[in-house]
Amino acid sequence: MRIDIITIFPEMLDGFLGQSMMKRAAKAGHVTFNGINLRDFAEDKHRTTDERPFGGGPGMVMKPEPIFKAVESVRTGKSRVILMCPQGKPFVQKRAQELSTEEHLIFVCGHYEGVDERVREALIDEEISIGDYVLTNGVLPAAVVIDAVVRLIPGVLGGEGAAEQESFSEPLLEYPQYTRPPEFRGMNVPEELLTGNHAAIAAWRRRQSEKRTAERRPDLFPGCRGENGDGA
Repeated sequence: MRIDIITIFPEMLDGFLGQSMMKRAAKAGHVTFNGINLRDFAEDKHRTTDERPFGGGPGMVMKPEPIFKAVESVRTGKSRVILMCPQGKPFVQKRAQELSTEEHLIFVCGHYEGVDERVREALIDEEISIGDYVLTNGVLPAAVVIDAVVRLIPGVLGGEGAAEQESFSEPLLEYPQYTRPPEFRGMNVPEELLTGNHAAIAAWRRRQSEKRTAERRPDLFPGCRGENGDGA
């Protein structure tokens, strides 16, 4: 997979893309990252990428010309162009799984009061939001989506099947996890996990996932009614 990120602050990506799983995924050849400085496509000597909005109002709006040029410099017939903005569809695990099968993703990171509407109309394939709040720019939201997507590319995660067993891979939160020592400050690992009985362990984990989902996110699992019902 190739991922291009268009922003006026490409330096914000350096630490994120150069560490941990992102670095390993790129080194192994699973993904190629490319930060694109939008100012390189500005048309004046001051490298201007924003202007005041027509009709008045606060703030500045991202100009269409640099964004069009930047996207068109890397877009192919297999590209999917994504605008990060609060007006987009909420980002969920299912969408991350779908995007992980794409060959080329282009992220357009808005700034200031957003982008010229003609960018949405002519360039963007979809708009994504990571939550009902506003951030300074779209770089951090793009990083969130990239992290969620890249880890689902086959071969990126070390543990076979690890991604399939996590929260939101199905409409349940993940079960509690434990490791050594079996006893710590009076707190013990559940006996079911120490038996070596794989069927019993799987059943315990399923019950715990249902219970945790009912308590914390009942909207994800309507059939689970928690401790006061029959579901958990």
